[in-house]
Amino acid sequence: MAAYSSTDKKKTAGVSFEELVKEIKAGQFKPVYYLMGDEAFYIDRLSDLLVETLLRPEERDFNLLTFFGAETDIDAVITAAKAYPMGAQHLVILVKEAQNLQHLERLEFYFRQMQPSSVLIFCHKNGTVDQRLKVVKLIKEKGVLFESKKLYDSQLPAFIKNYLQSHGATAAPGAPEMLAEFVGADLQRLASELDKLILSLPPERKIVTPDLVTTHIGVSKNFNIFELQDAIGKKDVLKVNQIAKYFDNNPKENPIQKVLPSLFKFFSTLMLAYYAPEKSERGIAQWVGATEWQVRRNILPAMKMYSGVKVMYILSEIRRTDARSKGVGNTNTSNGDLMKELLYYILH
Repeated sequence: MAAYSSTDKKKTAGVSFEELVKEIKAGQFKPVYYLMGDEAFYIDRLSDLLVETLLRPEERDFNLLTFFGAETDIDAVITAAKAYPMGAQHLVILVKEAQNLQHLERLEFYFRQMQPSSVLIFCHKNGTVDQRLKVVKLIKEKGVLFESKKLYDSQLPAFIKNYLQSHGATAAPGAPEMLAEFVGADLQRLASELDKLILSLPPERKIVTPDLVTTHIGVSKNFNIFELQDAIGKKDVLKVNQIAKYFDNNPKENPIQKVLPSLFKFFSTLMLAYYAPEKSERGIAQWVGATEWQVRRNILPAMKMYSGVKVMYILSEIRRTDARSKGVGNTNTSNGDLMKELLYYILH
Protein backbone atom coordinates (compact mmCIF):
# COMPACT_ATOMS: atom_id res chain seq x y z
CA MET A 1 0.00 0.00 0.00
CA ALA A 2 1.13 3.40 0.23
CA ALA A 3 3.39 3.26 3.27
CA TYR A 4 0.79 2.00 5.70
CA SER A 5 -2.68 3.13 4.68
CA SER A 6 -4.53 3.69 1.49
CA THR A 7 -4.72 7.44 2.18
CA ASP A 8 -0.96 7.87 2.71
CA LYS A 9 0.77 9.10 -0.42
CA LYS A 10 4.19 7.80 0.58
CA LYS A 11 5.16 4.56 -1.15
CA THR A 12 5.87 1.55 1.00
CA ALA A 13 9.07 0.67 -0.87
CA GLY A 14 10.42 3.97 0.38
CA VAL A 15 9.49 3.51 4.05
CA SER A 16 12.48 3.87 6.34
CA PHE A 17 13.77 1.42 8.91
CA GLU A 18 13.18 3.97 11.67
CA GLU A 19 9.55 4.50 10.61
CA LEU A 20 8.89 0.77 10.62
CA VAL A 21 10.47 0.33 14.04
CA LYS A 22 8.30 3.15 15.41
CA GLU A 23 5.11 1.62 14.00
CA ILE A 24 5.93 -1.89 15.24
CA LYS A 25 6.77 -0.70 18.75
CA ALA A 26 3.49 1.22 18.78
CA GLY A 27 1.64 -2.04 18.06
CA GLN A 28 0.50 -0.98 14.59
CA PHE A 29 0.91 -4.23 12.67
CA LYS A 30 0.17 -5.19 9.08
CA PRO A 31 -0.92 -8.66 7.90
CA VAL A 32 2.16 -9.12 5.70
CA TYR A 33 5.73 -7.80 5.72
CA TYR A 34 7.99 -8.44 2.74
CA LEU A 35 11.52 -7.50 3.83
CA MET A 36 14.01 -7.62 0.98
CA GLY A 37 17.36 -6.28 -0.13
CA ASP A 38 21.12 -6.62 -0.08
CA GLU A 39 21.64 -5.49 3.54
CA ALA A 40 20.73 -8.38 5.84
CA PHE A 41 21.17 -6.32 9.00
CA TYR A 42 17.92 -4.37 8.70
CA ILE A 43 15.97 -7.43 7.54
CA ASP A 44 17.10 -9.43 10.59
CA ARG A 45 16.46 -6.55 12.99
CA LEU A 46 12.93 -5.96 11.70
CA SER A 47 11.95 -9.64 11.64
CA ASP A 48 13.32 -10.11 15.18
CA LEU A 49 11.49 -7.01 16.40
CA LEU A 50 8.22 -8.19 14.85
CA VAL A 51 8.44 -11.61 16.51
CA GLU A 52 9.44 -10.11 19.88
CA THR A 53 6.63 -7.55 19.76
CA LEU A 54 3.87 -9.79 18.41
CA LEU A 55 4.50 -12.76 20.70
CA ARG A 56 5.60 -13.18 24.29
CA PRO A 57 8.34 -15.80 24.78
CA GLU A 58 5.91 -18.35 26.21
CA GLU A 59 3.60 -17.95 23.19
CA ARG A 60 6.18 -18.74 20.54
CA ASP A 61 6.23 -22.54 20.79
CA PHE A 62 2.77 -22.80 19.26
CA ASN A 63 2.31 -19.48 17.52
CA LEU A 64 5.59 -18.93 15.66
CA LEU A 65 5.80 -21.05 12.52
CA THR A 66 9.13 -20.83 10.68
CA PHE A 67 9.62 -21.90 7.06
CA PHE A 68 12.63 -21.85 4.74
CA GLY A 69 12.08 -20.85 1.12
CA ALA A 70 14.05 -23.72 -0.40
CA GLU A 71 12.38 -26.34 1.79
CA THR A 72 8.71 -25.37 1.53
CA ASP A 73 6.16 -24.11 -0.97
CA ILE A 74 3.82 -21.17 -0.96
CA ASP A 75 0.76 -23.38 -0.44
CA ALA A 76 2.18 -24.62 2.87
CA VAL A 77 2.77 -21.01 3.93
CA ILE A 78 -0.80 -20.05 3.00
CA THR A 79 -2.26 -23.04 4.83
CA ALA A 80 -0.30 -22.09 7.96
CA ALA A 81 -1.46 -18.49 7.71
CA LYS A 82 -5.12 -19.56 7.65
CA ALA A 83 -4.84 -21.26 11.05
CA TYR A 84 -5.77 -19.66 14.36
CA PRO A 85 -3.39 -18.73 17.19
CA MET A 86 -3.33 -20.86 20.34
CA GLY A 87 -3.55 -18.85 23.54
CA ALA A 88 -2.18 -15.73 21.87
CA GLN A 89 -3.46 -12.75 19.96
CA HIS A 90 -1.38 -13.42 16.85
CA LEU A 91 -0.08 -16.29 14.77
CA VAL A 92 3.26 -15.39 13.16
CA ILE A 93 4.45 -17.10 9.99
CA LEU A 94 8.14 -16.37 9.38
CA VAL A 95 9.55 -17.30 5.95
CA LYS A 96 13.33 -17.19 5.91
CA GLU A 97 15.33 -17.27 2.66
CA ALA A 98 12.18 -16.15 0.85
CA GLN A 99 14.26 -15.48 -2.26
CA ASN A 100 14.14 -19.27 -2.82
CA LEU A 101 10.36 -19.53 -2.47
CA GLN A 102 8.67 -20.53 -5.73
CA HIS A 103 5.32 -19.31 -7.09
CA LEU A 104 4.94 -16.31 -4.81
CA GLU A 105 2.13 -15.18 -7.09
CA ARG A 106 -0.16 -17.79 -5.47
CA LEU A 107 -0.23 -15.56 -2.41
CA GLU A 108 -2.90 -13.63 -4.33
CA PHE A 109 -5.42 -16.30 -3.24
CA TYR A 110 -4.65 -15.64 0.43
CA PHE A 111 -5.19 -11.91 0.00
CA ARG A 112 -8.80 -12.59 -1.07
CA GLN A 113 -9.62 -13.81 2.44
CA MET A 114 -6.87 -13.10 4.94
CA GLN A 115 -6.82 -14.41 8.48
CA PRO A 116 -6.95 -11.24 10.67
CA SER A 117 -4.93 -12.78 13.50
CA SER A 118 -2.05 -13.94 11.25
CA VAL A 119 1.06 -11.94 10.40
CA LEU A 120 3.28 -13.13 7.55
CA ILE A 121 6.95 -12.09 7.49
CA PHE A 122 9.01 -12.80 4.37
CA CYS A 123 12.81 -12.35 4.61
CA HIS A 124 14.24 -12.03 1.10
CA LYS A 125 18.00 -11.43 1.23
CA ASN A 126 20.62 -10.71 -1.44
CA GLY A 127 18.25 -9.16 -3.91
CA THR A 128 14.72 -7.89 -4.42
CA VAL A 129 11.44 -9.30 -5.65
CA ASP A 130 10.21 -8.46 -9.14
CA GLN A 131 8.01 -5.46 -8.39
CA ARG A 132 6.14 -5.85 -11.67
CA LEU A 133 4.32 -8.87 -10.25
CA LYS A 134 0.66 -8.37 -9.37
CA VAL A 135 1.19 -10.04 -5.99
CA VAL A 136 3.84 -7.45 -5.09
CA LYS A 137 1.34 -4.69 -5.77
CA LEU A 138 -1.05 -6.51 -3.43
CA ILE A 139 1.65 -6.67 -0.75
CA LYS A 140 2.03 -2.91 -1.07
CA GLU A 141 -1.73 -2.45 -0.74
CA LYS A 142 -2.28 -4.87 2.13
CA GLY A 143 0.98 -4.68 4.05
CA VAL A 144 4.57 -3.50 3.92
CA LEU A 145 7.22 -3.83 1.23
CA PHE A 146 10.58 -2.80 2.63
CA GLU A 147 13.88 -2.67 0.75
CA SER A 148 17.05 -2.88 2.84
CA LYS A 149 19.89 -1.25 0.91
CA LYS A 150 23.62 -1.44 1.53
CA LEU A 151 25.07 1.67 3.10
CA TYR A 152 27.71 3.68 1.30
CA ASP A 153 31.04 3.98 3.11
CA SER A 154 30.30 7.66 3.64
CA GLN A 155 27.11 6.71 5.55
CA LEU A 156 28.85 4.41 8.04
CA PRO A 157 30.00 7.11 10.53
CA ALA A 158 26.41 8.38 10.80
CA PHE A 159 25.17 4.81 11.33
CA ILE A 160 27.74 4.36 14.11
CA LYS A 161 26.77 7.62 15.83
CA ASN A 162 23.06 6.76 15.66
CA TYR A 163 23.65 3.22 16.94
CA LEU A 164 25.65 4.51 19.90
CA GLN A 165 23.06 7.19 20.63
CA SER A 166 20.28 4.59 20.65
CA HIS A 167 22.25 2.72 23.32
CA GLY A 168 22.88 5.77 25.49
CA ALA A 169 26.45 6.43 24.31
CA THR A 170 28.26 8.99 22.16
CA ALA A 171 31.39 9.04 20.01
CA ALA A 172 34.40 11.32 20.26
CA PRO A 173 35.65 12.94 17.02
CA GLY A 174 37.43 10.43 14.81
CA ALA A 175 36.08 7.31 16.52
CA PRO A 176 33.20 6.64 14.05
CA GLU A 177 35.50 7.09 11.05
CA MET A 178 38.12 4.81 12.58
CA LEU A 179 35.53 2.13 13.31
CA ALA A 180 34.15 2.40 9.78
CA GLU A 181 37.65 2.00 8.37
CA PHE A 182 38.57 -0.93 10.60
CA VAL A 183 35.34 -2.91 10.31
CA GLY A 184 33.92 -1.88 6.94
CA ALA A 185 30.32 -1.99 5.69
CA ASP A 186 29.35 -5.33 7.26
CA LEU A 187 26.63 -3.93 9.54
CA GLN A 188 26.17 -7.19 11.43
CA ARG A 189 29.83 -7.21 12.44
CA LEU A 190 29.83 -3.45 12.99
CA ALA A 191 26.89 -3.71 15.40
CA SER A 192 28.61 -6.58 17.20
CA GLU A 193 31.79 -4.52 17.65
CA LEU A 194 29.75 -1.53 18.83
CA ASP A 195 27.99 -3.72 21.40
CA LYS A 196 31.42 -4.82 22.62
CA LEU A 197 32.53 -1.21 22.96
CA ILE A 198 29.35 -0.15 24.75
CA LEU A 199 29.79 -2.91 27.33
CA SER A 200 33.33 -1.70 28.02
CA LEU A 201 32.26 1.88 28.78
CA PRO A 202 32.11 3.04 32.39
CA PRO A 203 28.58 4.09 33.48
CA GLU A 204 29.73 7.63 34.30
CA ARG A 205 31.33 8.32 30.90
CA LYS A 206 29.73 6.56 27.95
CA ILE A 207 31.96 8.03 25.25
CA VAL A 208 33.68 5.92 22.59
CA THR A 209 37.11 7.38 21.83
CA PRO A 210 39.69 6.44 19.17
CA ASP A 211 41.86 4.92 21.92
CA LEU A 212 38.99 2.67 23.01
CA VAL A 213 38.46 1.60 19.41
CA THR A 214 42.07 0.49 19.00
CA THR A 215 42.02 -1.24 22.40
CA HIS A 216 38.76 -3.16 22.12
CA ILE A 217 38.42 -3.83 18.40
CA GLY A 218 41.67 -5.74 18.52
CA VAL A 219 43.74 -3.63 16.14
CA SER A 220 47.21 -2.27 16.80
CA LYS A 221 47.06 1.49 16.27
CA ASN A 222 50.52 1.52 14.73
CA PHE A 223 50.12 -1.49 12.47
CA ASN A 224 46.90 -1.49 10.50
CA ILE A 225 45.67 -0.34 7.13
CA PHE A 226 44.18 2.83 8.59
CA GLU A 227 47.55 3.91 9.99
CA LEU A 228 49.29 2.85 6.78
CA GLN A 229 47.08 5.21 4.81
CA ASP A 230 47.72 7.96 7.32
CA ALA A 231 51.50 7.47 7.07
CA ILE A 232 51.40 7.33 3.27
CA GLY A 233 49.29 10.49 3.11
CA LYS A 234 51.92 12.34 5.17
CA LYS A 235 54.83 10.64 3.38
CA ASP A 236 56.14 9.37 6.69
CA VAL A 237 58.74 7.04 5.16
CA LEU A 238 59.95 5.59 8.46
CA LYS A 239 56.48 4.68 9.67
CA VAL A 240 55.43 3.28 6.30
CA ASN A 241 58.45 0.98 6.32
CA GLN A 242 57.73 -0.10 9.91
CA ILE A 243 54.16 -1.00 9.00
CA ALA A 244 55.26 -2.74 5.81
CA LYS A 245 57.68 -4.89 7.81
CA TYR A 246 54.94 -5.75 10.32
CA PHE A 247 52.56 -6.69 7.48
CA ASP A 248 55.24 -8.87 5.91
CA ASN A 249 55.75 -10.67 9.23
CA ASN A 250 52.00 -11.12 9.74
CA PRO A 251 50.63 -12.02 6.29
CA LYS A 252 47.52 -13.76 7.62
CA GLU A 253 46.40 -10.63 9.48
CA ASN A 254 47.27 -8.23 6.67
CA PRO A 255 47.21 -10.08 3.32
CA ILE A 256 48.07 -8.11 0.23
CA GLN A 257 44.57 -8.86 -1.12
CA LYS A 258 43.18 -6.81 1.77
CA VAL A 259 45.73 -3.97 1.65
CA LEU A 260 45.63 -3.23 -2.09
CA PRO A 261 41.87 -2.49 -2.35
CA SER A 262 42.16 -0.17 0.64
CA LEU A 263 45.06 1.72 -0.96
CA PHE A 264 43.24 1.88 -4.28
CA LYS A 265 40.19 3.35 -2.59
CA PHE A 266 42.35 5.89 -0.72
CA PHE A 267 44.07 7.17 -3.86
CA SER A 268 40.84 7.06 -5.91
CA THR A 269 39.25 9.34 -3.32
CA LEU A 270 42.33 11.55 -3.42
CA MET A 271 42.10 11.80 -7.21
CA LEU A 272 38.44 12.74 -6.94
CA ALA A 273 39.26 15.43 -4.38
CA TYR A 274 41.41 17.32 -6.91
CA TYR A 275 38.25 17.93 -8.94
CA ALA A 276 36.16 19.29 -6.06
CA PRO A 277 34.65 22.66 -7.09
CA GLU A 278 35.26 23.97 -3.57
CA LYS A 279 38.57 23.06 -1.89
CA SER A 280 37.41 23.66 1.69
CA GLU A 281 37.04 20.76 4.13
CA ARG A 282 33.29 20.85 3.74
CA GLY A 283 33.42 21.23 -0.04
CA ILE A 284 35.77 18.29 -0.51
CA ALA A 285 33.83 16.16 1.99
CA GLN A 286 30.59 16.68 0.10
CA TRP A 287 32.28 16.07 -3.26
CA VAL A 288 34.00 12.77 -2.36
CA GLY A 289 31.36 11.47 0.06
CA ALA A 290 33.54 11.56 3.18
CA THR A 291 33.34 13.30 6.53
CA GLU A 292 35.13 16.56 7.24
CA TRP A 293 37.22 14.71 9.83
CA GLN A 294 38.45 12.30 7.13
CA VAL A 295 39.24 15.19 4.81
CA ARG A 296 41.14 17.02 7.52
CA ARG A 297 43.07 13.95 8.70
CA ASN A 298 43.81 12.12 5.45
CA ILE A 299 42.86 13.88 2.25
CA LEU A 300 44.17 17.42 2.71
CA PRO A 301 47.64 16.31 3.94
CA ALA A 302 47.89 13.89 1.01
CA MET A 303 46.88 16.57 -1.51
CA LYS A 304 49.90 18.58 -0.36
CA MET A 305 52.23 15.61 -0.81
CA TYR A 306 51.04 14.15 -4.12
CA SER A 307 50.24 15.74 -7.44
CA GLY A 308 47.26 14.63 -9.50
CA VAL A 309 49.59 13.10 -12.09
CA LYS A 310 51.47 11.13 -9.43
CA VAL A 311 48.20 9.79 -8.01
CA MET A 312 47.14 8.67 -11.48
CA TYR A 313 50.38 6.72 -11.86
CA ILE A 314 50.01 5.28 -8.34
CA LEU A 315 46.55 3.94 -9.17
CA SER A 316 47.99 2.27 -12.25
CA GLU A 317 50.81 0.75 -10.19
CA ILE A 318 48.37 -0.59 -7.61
CA ARG A 319 46.48 -2.35 -10.41
CA ARG A 320 49.74 -3.76 -11.74
CA THR A 321 50.75 -4.98 -8.27
CA ASP A 322 47.36 -6.63 -7.82
CA ALA A 323 47.78 -8.50 -11.10
CA ARG A 324 51.30 -9.59 -10.16
CA SER A 325 50.09 -10.82 -6.75
CA LYS A 326 47.75 -13.12 -8.67
CA GLY A 327 50.57 -14.51 -10.81
CA VAL A 328 50.18 -12.32 -13.90
CA GLY A 329 53.68 -11.57 -15.20
CA ASN A 330 55.24 -12.69 -11.93
CA THR A 331 56.67 -16.03 -10.89
CA ASN A 332 59.20 -15.36 -8.15
CA THR A 333 58.44 -12.13 -6.25
CA SER A 334 56.71 -12.70 -2.90
CA ASN A 335 53.68 -10.68 -1.85
CA GLY A 336 55.76 -9.01 0.84
CA ASP A 337 58.32 -7.85 -1.70
CA LEU A 338 55.56 -6.74 -4.07
CA MET A 339 54.13 -4.56 -1.32
CA LYS A 340 57.53 -3.08 -0.51
CA GLU A 341 58.09 -2.25 -4.19
CA LEU A 342 54.68 -0.59 -4.41
CA LEU A 343 55.20 1.47 -1.27
CA TYR A 344 58.61 2.60 -2.48
CA TYR A 345 57.03 3.69 -5.77
CA ILE A 346 54.30 5.59 -3.90
CA LEU A 347 56.70 7.44 -1.62
CA HIS A 348 59.38 8.38 -4.17
